[in-house]
Amino acid sequence: MPWLHVVGIGDDGLTGCVPEAATLISDAEIIVGAPRQLELTPDTGAERIAVTGNWRAAIQGLSDCRGRRVVLLASGDPLVYGVGGLIAEFFSTDEVRVVPHVSSFALVCARLLWPQADVHLVRLTGAATEQLERVLRPGRRIVVLSADDASPRHVAAMLISLGYGASQMEIFEHLGGTKERHLTHNAAAFSEKKHGADIARLNTLALTCIRDDAAMSDLSNLSSVPGLAEDVFAHDGQITKQEVRAITLAKLAPRPGELLWDIGLGSGAIAIEWLRAATATRAIGVERNMERAARARRNAKALGVPQLEIVEGEAPAILNELMAPDAIFVGGGLTASGLVETCWQALKPGGRLVANAVTLESEAVLLAAHRAYGGAMSRISIERSDAVGTMTGWRPAMTVTQWVVCKPVFKDGTAQADEASL
Repeated sequence: MPWLHVVGIGDDGLTGCVPEAATLISDAEIIVGAPRQLELTPDTGAERIAVTGNWRAAIQGLSDCRGRRVVLLASGDPLVYGVGGLIAEFFSTDEVRVVPHVSSFALVCARLLWPQADVHLVRLTGAATEQLERVLRPGRRIVVLSADDASPRHVAAMLISLGYGASQMEIFEHLGGTKERHLTHNAAAFSEKKHGADIARLNTLALTCIRDDAAMSDLSNLSSVPGLAEDVFAHDGQITKQEVRAITLAKLAPRPGELLWDIGLGSGAIAIEWLRAATATRAIGVERNMERAARARRNAKALGVPQLEIVEGEAPAILNELMAPDAIFVGGGLTASGLVETCWQALKPGGRLVANAVTLESEAVLLAAHRAYGGAMSRISIERSDAVGTMTGWRPAMTVTQWVVCKPVFKDGTAQADEASL
C-alpha cells in the first residue's frame, strides 16, 4: 500500500491538478516540497517541510516517515527530469504512487503545436550548455528546461558562437499560470537587445535550429555517427584516425546506459564518440599523462559530453578501483604487464573488448590474447591522397592490428558468445 505520494503541481497550483491530487494533499499528514510549491497549496494543518537544498538527502530522509501519509510536491511531471528518478533510487514501487501534472515539455509542445515525438528535450544545469550543443542540428526542434533567468542569455550566446544565431527562440514564463508570458526572438536579436533582467526565473525555452549560411559548410560537429574528423579534436598526434575510429566504435557497439573504459585515453576521441553515439551512455577514460587528460576534458566539453569521467593514473593498477564496464577499448599501454588479463576479468559477461596496436610489441600481446580468449583479429590499412611533387599519390598511415572479443555469457552452464556485436 503506497504511503508516499509524489504529486505534480504546476504554476496554477491546485486549480490545474487532477481531483486525486487535491484529495491526497488535503488528507496528507506531511507535505514536502520547495518553498514555491508549498505556497501554491492551502494550509491543511499538515506538517510542512520546505526543501531548499539537497533534494537527494531530503528524499532519502523520507524513509523515517514510513507508516504516515506523505505527499511530496514536484514540478509538472515528476518523471520528466524531476524528482521521480531520485524516488526510484530509495523506494519500491509498492510504496510510492506518482500523480503527474502536465509537464513543461508537454505544455510547450501544446502551445506551439509541435508533435512531441519530433522534439528533443534537454535540461540545463546552471550556465552549462554542453548537453544542448550535442543535439543541435539544422531544422531540429528542441525544448530546453532552463536552470534560471540567465539560461536564455547563455543559450543565445551558445547558439551564436556555433553558427546558429538565426535560430528561433520561444521563451515561456510561468507556464500554465496566471502570469504566463510568451516571448519570441531569434538568438542574435535576443543577444543584441540585452535581454535577461526582465526574464522570469521560471522559464522554458523552445528552439527551432537554423544554421547560419556562412556556417553551413562546417558540418564536422553535427553528426552523432562515429568518425568525426581529426581536426575536431585538440590533440598532440596521439589520436585514433577517423576511419579506424569509425571501425573501432562499430565493434564496441555502444548501447544505451552502458559503461566504457577507454584505456590510454589520449585525446579522448573514442570515449567522446561513444558518449555521442547512444543515449545515457557512460565512459571512464584512463590516462597517465596529465596534459593529455586535461586536453581530453576540454574536448569532451567542446563536443557536448562533459560527463566523460577521466582518471589519471597507470593501468592496470588503477583499474581495480573502477566500476565494471560493458565495453573496453585499449588504445595504449598494451605492453603493461597484466593489462589484458585485468581487463578480461573486469569486463561484464556479454561485454566487448577492442584493442588496437601499431607496434610489433603490442601486436605480439594481441596475438597471445587471441590465443587465450578467442575473438577475431584484423588489420586496418588506410591510405589518403597527398601531393607528390606536382602530382597526387597515396600516402599510407600506420597499419593498425585490431583484436575484438566478446566475453561469453553463461546460460545453463554453457558459454555462449554474443556474436552479434562482433
